[in-house]
Amino acid sequence: MTAGLRAGTGWLPYGSVPSGRPRLFCIPNAGGAASTFAPWRGLATAGVEVCPIQLPGRAERFAEAPHERATVLVDALLAAIGHEFTGRYVLFGHSMGAALAYELARRFAVTGTPPVHLVVSGRSAPHLADVCRPLRDLPLDELIAELRTIGGTPEAILRERELMDRLQVLLRADFSVNETYRCPAGEPLDVPLTVLGGDSDPRAPVASLHAWEALTTGAFDVRVYPGGHFFLQDRPAELVRLMCRLAAG
Repeated sequence: MTAGLRAGTGWLPYGSVPSGRPRLFCIPNAGGAASTFAPWRGLATAGVEVCPIQLPGRAERFAEAPHERATVLVDALLAAIGHEFTGRYVLFGHSMGAALAYELARRFAVTGTPPVHLVVSGRSAPHLADVCRPLRDLPLDELIAELRTIGGTPEAILRERELMDRLQVLLRADFSVNETYRCPAGEPLDVPLTVLGGDSDPRAPVASLHAWEALTTGAFDVRVYPGGHFFLQDRPAELVRLMCRLAAG
């Protein structure tokens, strides 16, 4: 464990960091876990600590029921570790995680402890009408076919019917979190916002990435990379360096 880390909680399995150090909090996509970002911890620069967030229903929290609504999930996260979000920190979320990161930033803007930067990835702006086929209620065979199209899930897992039968509870809950979230009414964030996306992502067309601009009065940037929904898997070092620069200031 990195020097300065305190013992982890269920939500922060790699430990928490004293607020004097800049931090990058990372929230995964539907079905994803904190381990997605474990390699990022070794890629961090500028003294930034990468802090992956573990949501209920996966990995060591598998026995916990996953939430089905973003606001309820964020309520639970804030009750458990809301005190961790102080000092200089960046919020990052991919796909479902983007919706959660935005909702967290919105809450912290109200309490006066907003992130120094919000980075969202692989998701259309949450005030737009759905542009993709909902996944949460699909029959399992159709859900597996959609996951195969989206990418990011190893074929060996998709072919294991018994495993997918168990995983579908988590996947459906996570897709429900993502698909039912709507941008709440209110003022735009006064937080710098960077949006990342893949140029061939079927779940987040490039035009839908630019629509995030309506949700902030702060600096705004869109960066589009070659690739599909999981474009970030091809360039982790580049993206971590970018977010570490934002966190370090």
